[in-house]
Amino acid sequence: MTLQTYRRIGIYCGSNDGVHAGHREAARALGALLASQGIAVVYGGGRIGLMGALADAALATGGEVIGVMPHALVQREVAHHGLTALHIVDSMHERKALMAELSDAFITLPGGIGTLEEFFETWTWAQLGVHTKPMGLLDTDGFWHPLRALLAHLDTAGFLRGAPQQWLVQAATPDALLAALHRFEAPVTRRWLRLGET
Repeated sequence: MTLQTYRRIGIYCGSNDGVHAGHREAARALGALLASQGIAVVYGGGRIGLMGALADAALATGGEVIGVMPHALVQREVAHHGLTALHIVDSMHERKALMAELSDAFITLPGGIGTLEEFFETWTWAQLGVHTKPMGLLDTDGFWHPLRALLAHLDTAGFLRGAPQQWLVQAATPDALLAALHRFEAPVTRRWLRLGET
């Protein structure tokens, strides 16, 4: 098996800390781990919540951190101005597109509606063949168990064509998740299925 290498990994995560301290610690651990392996962090550019913890830990470990943020959020003074680079874009759509372009893989940490929206859109792109980059879920303290149950339900109900779960790599710790991403092999999929095909 050939191990995958990554120059930059896009991270989706909350702009809040959440109620469990373990989520913040996992964000910090992931930032430090990526930096220690020479992998740049690409993220939403915030200085607060899990976003800030991730970025600060990566920077403190000597890593490269690239933020992407729309003008409207910069004006609310949530932008992190100590990053390696901060790209200011016009919209949330442009933010996601640029993050996807800059990243070789993606990891989703705990977060809210915005984090889920970013995760699902990028995962959809993989299913449609827009990219062949792996998607990682950092399942700290079982945070993503309800999502996994929902995905199993969608599969059983016949709504997940083309086995999109093959694009998902899941682990409970940053070390285990990054190791799994290095072992990832992109599945062979078709972009579209005709009616009646499976």
